[in-house]
Amino acid sequence: MINLRNFSLLFLTTTLFFCTSNQADAQNLLTLEEAVEIGLENNYSLQISRNFLEIADNNYSLGNAGFLPSLDLTASRRESIEDSEFESADGNSQTNTGARSTATNAAINLNWTLFDGLRMFASYDRLGKIKEVRDEELRFDMENLVFEISLAYFNLIRISEQINALQNNIDVSQERIEIEEAKVDVGSGSEYDLLQAWSDLNADRALLLREENFLTEARIRLNELLSRNPETEFSVTRDIEVNRLLIRDELYQKLMADNAELSLARMQQDIARVELRELRGERFPEISLTSGYNYSSNQNDGGFFRFNETTGFSVGITARVNIFNGFDTNRRVQNARINRKNAELTLESRQLRLEADFLATFRAYQNSLELVDLEEQNLENAEETLDIALERFRLGSISSLEFREAQRTFIAAENRLISAKFDAKIAEAELRRLSGELEQLISGS
Repeated sequence: MINLRNFSLLFLTTTLFFCTSNQADAQNLLTLEEAVEIGLENNYSLQISRNFLEIADNNYSLGNAGFLPSLDLTASRRESIEDSEFESADGNSQTNTGARSTATNAAINLNWTLFDGLRMFASYDRLGKIKEVRDEELRFDMENLVFEISLAYFNLIRISEQINALQNNIDVSQERIEIEEAKVDVGSGSEYDLLQAWSDLNADRALLLREENFLTEARIRLNELLSRNPETEFSVTRDIEVNRLLIRDELYQKLMADNAELSLARMQQDIARVELRELRGERFPEISLTSGYNYSSNQNDGGFFRFNETTGFSVGITARVNIFNGFDTNRRVQNARINRKNAELTLESRQLRLEADFLATFRAYQNSLELVDLEEQNLENAEETLDIALERFRLGSISSLEFREAQRTFIAAENRLISAKFDAKIAEAELRRLSGELEQLISGS
């Protein structure tokens, strides 16, 4: 015979544990806005994206595009000690031993490309487009992170709501045991029904433990997205608020105008056009200005001239044009045209895919709202049915199995409603992400 006193102590301990945990979690309540703020600041992937943007910003300069001249300063000094001997045609000879010679040179040279077929202008445009791409990629990564954080947060709410439903179900199962024990005491009940009630209670508690494990895993996952200690304890809000006022046409217009993935495809198309301009510039001549100032000094104890020094300024213009390079320029221009066409096809493909995703998601959003309404009605009916079943079970007009079936119907209806709200919120989040307005999801508007 199971000892009710021992079980009561165990149940009280478990209840106190959950109450203490809930009080501690309430002190560490994490809102969705706070979670997003932490994630945007700490996430490692975003930090890497910001570094790529900084590199692109550094590269976007006139000097890197070839507009500015290059200025080089060179200097050298060489000393040597040599033995020399020579004889002239008239028979005179001279021998030098240990003659020291010193050579000093210094120069500053300027090289400036004045014209390169307008390639420098195309290069500067390309660098600017790359910077815009990096900036848009950062926005794309931020939107994806906010979306993932939102999913993880709503999933935590879903699991928490299911845990709350299971805890309420355990209370009902406990009341069922008390009724069965009272029946046994007065001789109207059976030991079989009481044992079955205990088995059902244990099954309910096992389900609760599994959901607690799911909650722990979901909390760790969210902490990972926020780039903080996986063991950080926190709680989330207790309900999923579904927005029923999304308008399809407005969201579609924002999808076409503000979607980050489409913006990236358009920018890649612009870069392909600019790269083609750069390659076409190679067919034009290149004109460069060269200028410099040189200083040279030589001292030689054993030479004909003991000292020689020169200084001077030079300036010149160089023109260069490629006559033939094995049709390499034509090949690269043709490949650039193909890349430009591929960029156009990529844009059309992404636009078609996003339109399909949008239509499917909006339909899923509408279906989810209908399911929420339906499951709310089902839950009301199941709750009323359970109340009636509990009263009849006290009076002994229905069996233990019939009461358990009503209990299962109620918990199933409650879980279906939680899942329907979760699915509706996920569909809303996906629509917000596609239309580039996730900030409204976070603010709840």
